[in-house]
Formats: sequence, structure tokens, C-alpha cells
Amino acid sequence: MEGQGGRGTGRKVAAQANMEPLLKAGETLDILLDGRFRIQQPEKGYRFSIDALLLAHFVRLKDRASVLDLGTGSGVIAVLLARRWRGAQVVGIEIQPELADLARRNVLANDLDGRVEIRCGDVRQPAGAIPERACDAVVFNPPYRRLDAGRINDDPQRARSRHEILGTLEDFLRAAAFALKAKGFVSLIYPASRAAELMVRMRAARLEPKRLLPVYSHAASEGEFVLVEGIKAGGEEMKLLPPLVLYGDDGRYTAAVEAIFSDLATLSDGAG
Repeated sequence: MEGQGGRGTGRKVAAQANMEPLLKAGETLDILLDGRFRIQQPEKGYRFSIDALLLAHFVRLKDRASVLDLGTGSGVIAVLLARRWRGAQVVGIEIQPELADLARRNVLANDLDGRVEIRCGDVRQPAGAIPERACDAVVFNPPYRRLDAGRINDDPQRARSRHEILGTLEDFLRAAAFALKAKGFVSLIYPASRAAELMVRMRAARLEPKRLLPVYSHAASEGEFVLVEGIKAGGEEMKLLPPLVLYGDDGRYTAAVEAIFSDLATLSDGAG
């Protein structure tokens, strides 16, 4: 599901060509990361943002990890993780059938059939679509806003991706705990304004926070996001990483963000 960032996705070139029969009417083809990554998206409706790239880069995996992407949307994170980590097997769960179909087509567009599987499923009812205690890592970019927080978008896809209509933070954490093996990793991105709630709910789900990366739009702004890694039934100790600033005074991405894009592009052939 989409976060509320939406400022851009780095080195993006929009295209509308040569994806037939995968590309459907009302969709765009975006080519990112020095041409290494192809993503189809609705021209109007759900479109991923820089949040997904930051999270995909933040995730750490072991060799041949079994990975679950909850609320995969168009499959952006699932595809990036499979391309970055050669031995990973990734399952993406998405409740909206039209987005699950789009994610499957993005898997094919990036030549990852057999490495990434997309399933329709509901994080609120994990039994069935989600494997129990079988995953080494779970990743998710959940809706950021409560139902009573702000105007709900008129577009159903955007509304479901931004507001907790089809799953709350607690639902996602419970599903992650359900799926993870003992000492498995969970990684997510969330608004800094809700970081205290996140820490409390992670501990309630026995997902101990272990690494936290604060993300700022500008050097002088308040924190915008936190990237957090937790371990199922882990011990108490958390590392606070140096902050990541997205934009410089000139409005362009900082060197640190450009390095993230470069790293994703370099590793997208499967190194790791």
C-alpha cells in the first residue's frame, strides 16, 4: 500500500511503449534506477512514492531468505527485493484484486516469475494466504492515516492506501508476527508523528525494535518518517542510525538519497 510521500521516485522516465500485452489502458510504464527497474502503475489512482525505495534499501536479508511483503500494492518492494537479493523468494500479499493483477504483471515485466509470487489476501485474516511461522523477513509500507484523520480521497485505491480502511498498523504487525519464524526480521516505514505508537505496538506484538533510521525532508525540518527494523522475540536494545535528509537547499535529492538510488540500481541485477 502507498505511503503519503508521493514527491517522486528518483531518475524517473515516464514511458507508454512496448509493454503490450502487459500494459493496460489507463496505466503508465515508469522506468527507474538507470533503466534497471520497470513499473506499471495506474495513471490515476494508486501510485507508489519514494517511501517504497527507501524501505527496499533499508531491508537486510540473509542468503535465500523467505520474504513476505504485506500490502504489496503494485509489487514495487517485492520486485526490488527479489532483484537486489539473488537468493530471496518473495511472496506479496494484496487485498485489492486489481492491484494484485498489476503486481503480477510487474513481476513478469521484471523477469522475476518464479522468484516472486503475488497472492490475494487480507492482513486482518492472515491464516490461509499468509504462511504461519515460515518467513525469515516481513516488510510492509502500511497506510499512514487513521480513518478519523483528514479527508479521505475520492479515489478508492488512494483512499485504501492512505487511510486504515483495510487494515490498521496493529493488523499489519499481528500479520507479521504470525508469519515470522523465531528471530525473524520485520522492516517498515511509518510517519515520525506516529513513532511512539509504533514502538508500543511493535512490542505488544513481540516484535522488538532493533534499528531506527529517522528521515527528514530538509535538514532544518521536523522528522517526516522513521524506518524501523524489529526482531520477533528479540532482546531489548535498539540502534538509532544517523538521519537521512531527502532534499537539499536547491530542492534536489541529497547525495545520500542519490547514493541509495545508485545502490539499488547497481544491486538490481542480483548481487547481495
